[in-house]
Amino acid sequence: MTGQERSVCRAMAGILLLSFLIATYYTGFDPMEVLLHLGEAWTFFSEDFLPPRFQLTPVILESLAVTAALAVSSATTAAVAAAFAAVLGSDLLSPSKALAASVRGAATFLRNIPTLVWAFILFSSLGVGTGVGFVALFITSFAFLTRTFIEVIDEIPVGVVESLAAVGAPFWVRVFQCVFPACVSGFIAWYLYSLEVNIRSSTVVGMVGGGGIGMVLLSYLKSFKYAEASGVILMIAVIVILVDRLTDLLRKKAAA
Repeated sequence: MTGQERSVCRAMAGILLLSFLIATYYTGFDPMEVLLHLGEAWTFFSEDFLPPRFQLTPVILESLAVTAALAVSSATTAAVAAAFAAVLGSDLLSPSKALAASVRGAATFLRNIPTLVWAFILFSSLGVGTGVGFVALFITSFAFLTRTFIEVIDEIPVGVVESLAAVGAPFWVRVFQCVFPACVSGFIAWYLYSLEVNIRSSTVVGMVGGGGIGMVLLSYLKSFKYAEASGVILMIAVIVILVDRLTDLLRKKAAA
């Protein structure tokens, strides 16, 4: 490491330390208080949460199925809608620059509002239920996939699209005959990533009224059934890990 690199590292370390001190002072956070109470936290987890108690009842199995269905259905419908929105939002294909900018701006706005916030907004206005949970997951998935699909489309060589336009191919012919076939592997990879994210998000949405395993977990926590809650948490973790491994394998196959 050169002297200049060491100076940069020291400067960055100083900035991080200063930022931490300012943040802790402003929020009133006391790190020492956390360290002093670590023993109590460990006692709580070791005596109440451990060992986990697994209950594969019909209610839990159905709730897991509902959570998975919410994640898959919202990600799939969002991917289909985002594919067409991305065509209009791509600078390479969009009929007008203003339309492309509008689609990009709307997707960016929707994406920057967390799924949990959308869930609270929709539950407050439409009531609780799996349908409203689906809409909350769909909105954030659609916005995220629209932005990523636009980037995939924009990576297509310009000459390929222009050659079809030069021979008089209509807009949607260029899209279905050139753009989508060239982008299908990228679309699949991002769709699988969105599916993986939605598995986790659907659990959180369920805890605030969207149904599924999140609702069961919340009921256990409210009833002080921490061992049962720990079992549910571990089941969710196993499902997320399995989905992560499966989607990683499928992404590699799609990229091959």
